[in-house]
Amino acid sequence: MALIKSVRGFTPKIGENVFLADNATIIGDVEIGDNCSIWFNTVLRGDVNSIKIGNKVNIQDGSVLHTLYEKSTIEIGDNVSVGHNATIHGAKICSNVLVGMGSTILDDAVIGENSIIAANALVTSGTIVEPGSLYAGVPAKKIKDVSPEQTKEMINKISNNYVMYASWYKED
Repeated sequence: MALIKSVRGFTPKIGENVFLADNATIIGDVEIGDNCSIWFNTVLRGDVNSIKIGNKVNIQDGSVLHTLYEKSTIEIGDNVSVGHNATIHGAKICSNVLVGMGSTILDDAVIGENSIIAANALVTSGTIVEPGSLYAGVPAKKIKDVSPEQTKEMINKISNNYVMYASWYKED
């Protein structure tokens, strides 16, 4: 069973049809929407500020989400996939985004809708990723625009697949 812990008077709020892996950790001021999945060894640490997650979001294995005390928050829109071992620290991720494996997104960055952050990219503090963009590298820079076909094939397909994967873990 996932570790769900209240801290500083904040108790995590979890929506409908949410899969929480057995060793996921959800602490404090965290809100998770409907049809989400929080995978193995993932930490959502809302002890110092809020983490708000929309609907149909998957936070994959080993990811860490945290914020700055009294400064930054995390806001994640709908239909977002956060790849394995990603770190999001005090950033805003708009809807329909793919955050690649091992990437890091730092405080006050904003990832525009229909965008892709490549695996192992470092999005530095305050970076604004314009909607429909692919960013890659260290530090992350715009590589190209994301086509509607890429949005359908990558962003939407992965998000839909994770709803299916989560259904495999439901107890009978």
